[in-house]
Amino acid sequence: QAQKELLDKLNIRSASDVVNESKDTLGQEEFLTLMTAQLQNQDPMAPMDNGDFIAQMAQFSTVTGITDMVSSMRSMEEEFRQFRVASVSNILGHSVLVPGDTTVADLNGELHGVFELEKTAIDTHVNFLDASTGEQLESRNMGPQASGLIGFQWTDLPNEYRDGSKKIRVEVMVNHGEGMETLTPNLFSKVIGAELNKTTGATNLELENAQTVDASSVIRFRM
Repeated sequence: QAQKELLDKLNIRSASDVVNESKDTLGQEEFLTLMTAQLQNQDPMAPMDNGDFIAQMAQFSTVTGITDMVSSMRSMEEEFRQFRVASVSNILGHSVLVPGDTTVADLNGELHGVFELEKTAIDTHVNFLDASTGEQLESRNMGPQASGLIGFQWTDLPNEYRDGSKKIRVEVMVNHGEGMETLTPNLFSKVIGAELNKTTGATNLELENAQTVDASSVIRFRM
């Protein structure tokens, strides 16, 4: 009761009053007012220990610092989100290289891709098939290849595939000396849409081949 009367004389609210009125903790100004009142009304015969005073100040400074840091991080998060939205909008309509074996012809009626060899291959083949029927449409015998990224393309597609209405599956076969094995290629495909996941922060890209990929899986993009 005596403490409440003291606070009333100083025209400040008690901690319980603050909690009841707001979910926020005491502000810096209220804390300093309480601290001043505590010093002015301490027992002269048993003054407050300097260590206790410093500890209280340090504790409040730490809490205030954490609050300010959280506020700054939220502001940075919003700025980063806006930056990602702007960045994604810049690649709409452009082609990106992503892992996958199915795509459609680009605006020029062509198909371009890359596959990666971890070691030298004595023989390599790239087959182009109708994605629906499995019918082989074209084949490229690329012979021996050193390790690294190997590019391939198909520019003379049949007319029914050049407009991008029919999907094509790409099959990469390599022989490292122990027989043919299949590799997953990386194909270029145009970005036609994008979505920012507000929960995870991930950006999903919608491609013209009806594939949706995480932006982080993009190997490269071209104009």
